[in-house]
Amino acid sequence: MNLKLALVTLFVAVNFSFLYAQEGAVRGTITDENGLYVPGASVMIEELNKGTVTNFDGEFTLLEIPEGTHQLSVKYLGYSTITQEVEVSANKTSSVKLILNSAETTLGTVQIIGSGLSAQAKALNSQKNKTNITNIVSTEQIGKFPDANIGDAAKRIPGITMQVDQGEARNIIVRGLAPQLNSVTLNGSRIPSAEGDNRNVQMDLIPSDMIQTIEVSKAVTPDMDGDALGGSVNLVTRSAPESFRLSATVGSGLNFISDKRILNGSFLIGDRTKNGKFGYMLSASINDNDFGSDNVEAEWGNEFEYNTGEQDEDGEDILEELDVNPFAKTFEIRKYLVQRIRRSFSANFDYRFNENNSIYVKSMYNWRDDRENRFAYSSEILDGEDIQIGDFDIQNGNLTRFPTEVKRETKGGVAGGRTQSRRLEDQRMQNYSLGGDHLLGNIKLDWMGSFAKASEDRPQERYIVYASEYEVNNDVSDTRKPLHTAVTNPDLSDFELDELTEENQYTEEKDFNFFANAEMPADFFGKGDGIIKAGLRGRFKTKTRDNDFFEYSPESGDLDNLSSVNTKFYGSNDFIVDDKYEPGIFTSANFLGNLNLNNAELFEKEAVLDEYLGENFEVKENVYAGYIMANQKLTDKLSALVGIRVEATQIESKGNEFDVDDTSIVTQIEETSNYTNVLPGVHLKYDATDKTVLRFAWTNTLARPNYVDLIPYRQIEDDEISIGNPDLNPTTSMNFDFMAEHYFSSVGILSGGVFYKDINDFVYTYVLEEEGTNFEIYQPLNGDNAKIYGAEISFQRQLDFLPGFAKNLSIYTNYTFLHSTASGIRNEDGDERGDLDLPGSSPNMFNASLSYSDKRFSTRLSGNFSDAYLDELGGNDFEDRYYDQQFFLDFNVNYSINKNLSVYGSLNNITNQPLRYYQGSKNRTMQMEYYERRLTFGLKYNLY
Repeated sequence: MNLKLALVTLFVAVNFSFLYAQEGAVRGTITDENGLYVPGASVMIEELNKGTVTNFDGEFTLLEIPEGTHQLSVKYLGYSTITQEVEVSANKTSSVKLILNSAETTLGTVQIIGSGLSAQAKALNSQKNKTNITNIVSTEQIGKFPDANIGDAAKRIPGITMQVDQGEARNIIVRGLAPQLNSVTLNGSRIPSAEGDNRNVQMDLIPSDMIQTIEVSKAVTPDMDGDALGGSVNLVTRSAPESFRLSATVGSGLNFISDKRILNGSFLIGDRTKNGKFGYMLSASINDNDFGSDNVEAEWGNEFEYNTGEQDEDGEDILEELDVNPFAKTFEIRKYLVQRIRRSFSANFDYRFNENNSIYVKSMYNWRDDRENRFAYSSEILDGEDIQIGDFDIQNGNLTRFPTEVKRETKGGVAGGRTQSRRLEDQRMQNYSLGGDHLLGNIKLDWMGSFAKASEDRPQERYIVYASEYEVNNDVSDTRKPLHTAVTNPDLSDFELDELTEENQYTEEKDFNFFANAEMPADFFGKGDGIIKAGLRGRFKTKTRDNDFFEYSPESGDLDNLSSVNTKFYGSNDFIVDDKYEPGIFTSANFLGNLNLNNAELFEKEAVLDEYLGENFEVKENVYAGYIMANQKLTDKLSALVGIRVEATQIESKGNEFDVDDTSIVTQIEETSNYTNVLPGVHLKYDATDKTVLRFAWTNTLARPNYVDLIPYRQIEDDEISIGNPDLNPTTSMNFDFMAEHYFSSVGILSGGVFYKDINDFVYTYVLEEEGTNFEIYQPLNGDNAKIYGAEISFQRQLDFLPGFAKNLSIYTNYTFLHSTASGIRNEDGDERGDLDLPGSSPNMFNASLSYSDKRFSTRLSGNFSDAYLDELGGNDFEDRYYDQQFFLDFNVNYSINKNLSVYGSLNNITNQPLRYYQGSKNRTMQMEYYERRLTFGLKYNLY
């Protein structure tokens, strides 16, 4: 019904628009003196009380303007108002171009040579004039921080924290909601995910210098995708400039963990033809980073089972279970060597047929190669019927000695080619969009069709494992740094070949998107401004995963033990976690890579179905959406946006199920499901003064389950069974937001607000022990209800009121508090666990930076903090996994040699912040991974 109403409204409006015989339209573009677009500028015709705001490309449109001469005024926070006369003719569109010069500032704000309007001014003006609650960061502002990828740049926005992978920010968490609960789009088109088991978008795949603007909408409007439970992050690529622009960067650096180089470079070139019709922007970026990480992991237990030496009446051994103090039942030392090469290409074009019609093409191709070797020492406790009194020691409740199975594993790939004896993870993301903007009388039409694809290819990934059994001493003196050490050091010959495998993994997601919007003036309250807008969207997604796994048995004894192969030693001096850790000796990566596993005379090959077939799937997800909304001025100060969105989802999935008793029996299962969500929303904006804005929003959003959770599969691995759940419901949320913002004339902001989310059917992983088999079963289920409430405060300002050099100082800071509760979660016994934190919700997030800028020189010290939070639920509170708090400290400096050329330098991760997980208690480390500091430096050239 709502879609029909939108179409009828559009039809009537198009015909009715031609009755306005004495009215025309004004369209224009605003740039600064360097030809860079000015977003967020207020454009007004005062005598008509008509106004609008420029978009990210500095463009604006005013409709229903009476024939005649009018004064067009442009207001921009921190700058003097400029005016220009415009002549409007009936049934025609007048075109204007305006230049907002930085010299027209009302205050003496600092300008770096060649910068034009400040990045902060552009971002804050855009944010101030948005109807909904939004945070906006421009590309120039991103450039002031030492952030190589979009993930590291986004973590500085209020209410956002990031999960780290190999020292770079990868997965985005908005207001405490997990990555898969947030929407990430590129130019309004959904970015597909290359991850196999979730919807997470790899933010570290996209270089920061390829993006013009980051727009984070924390309260979505009806014309935006509804599957943005936490928020919607839109990445806007650079558009064709109004005049010639050339920019290039070349740099290098050093990774302190590997003492190896960093290489990076980028360029962009853009221009527009003399008649202004055709414009282009081409850009490319490359970053080659040779680094690694040092890692210690543990899994904790508090029970130990042993054989009493007695038998029951049936002749079965009697086992006894002891309750002991927590101990590391598995322990690992891991050494990673990584080369990460990130390449990105973008080509954007537009063509303006006339004042009323234009089309554009936008494209981006991101390609990242991760080459990795991992050398892992692992020690796992042996308990049960083969362990008797005397095989272990307990002192004061601490298990101090016990037998273990110890493994030394090398991960790599085939020699030569692109793999270079390393595991190659080839991740690609590409997006191609064709769209248009049209003005038909008083109707603004815009449309876009896009194709996007993400893939991850991991070919011929090899593992070789040597194993031995011996007793270890369990050091429990510091549970933050657990340690197993051999009671008697074994010989290399004691480590026998345990496993030699090769696997191929490929995941692919394809998205086809189309949307069309129609907007027309509709002043229901006679206040001069108002619109009604309606639109349709279709999104058609296919996700597949195709893996295989093979085990190899040598036909000769050449690989029987670790002493018979080429090895590599890593000592404690190669390991930065603590000098008490020594990774030790492993099969060398080159030796593993040069093994001819496909030679049938040397190796017997066997496919192991239960290692991979259950993980293979295909999902088709089609989403059909439509909306209608109105944005109206209720008074001179108060405006309201009211609308409703409807999204219908259709899902088809295919998966594989193994027979528990015979894993060679596999059944393919297909399931279908569909559901419809109705998502109303209201946004209120009150302009208390020219510089103070109050906002309120009531919205409804959803989050669709991860693909792998929806697959009807049953996967068996060791003593664990993973099961899909096609009956999962989408997670829905009713959201309330209030925000107050005060903007300073010197281009700054003080803002504060509160928010509340009432969430239903959140998804969690249920863990239980299957009776009779002792298998642990993992299955995603819907919880009952979760609630999140929190507060945000933000302050940024140049301290121009201070005397002397201090007036060149600036502060950028924000803090977010968050509290969550989740009910309906059950433990391994099936009992409800009571209120828990919602996984992913960090209670405290803080960003701060202090910077200094004069005409040529600028420097900035930046800190980023996020508190510990529940990351993954276990079968009980002892098994729950937490993501520990993080504090990153970065420093960067820039010096402008002249208007076009500057030098830069940055030092990242000054605190050597590890990625750390803990189990149940903060003192029980599950993982601590260190990356060390990173130094970069180089040259930047800009020609406008």
